[in-house]
Amino acid sequence: MSDDDYVYDEATGEWRPASALAAEAAAARATRDAAGNLLADGDQVVLVKDLKVKGTSTTLKQGTVIRSIRLTDTPEEIDCRHDTIKGLVLRTEFVRKR
Repeated sequence: MSDDDYVYDEATGEWRPASALAAEAAAARATRDAAGNLLADGDQVVLVKDLKVKGTSTTLKQGTVIRSIRLTDTPEEIDCRHDTIKGLVLRTEFVRKR
């Protein structure tokens, strides 16, 4: 699509530039932490509550620092590694950017 293309937005009932709709869609898919901060690959996060890890007897305590996160296709989840657990996937509602 070029900047000259217009798309009918059913939510607002207006014709809008395609580039504006694409930018809004990208912003809506952005991965945000529990406080609303934007997350990126390689960021450090801190847990905001104690979490029991499925499949193990381990509990990650509030305040645990998780380093070098990776974003996934799902904006509500991040991949990360912890010293005791590899292949850990956390929901963004339980982390805060450090």
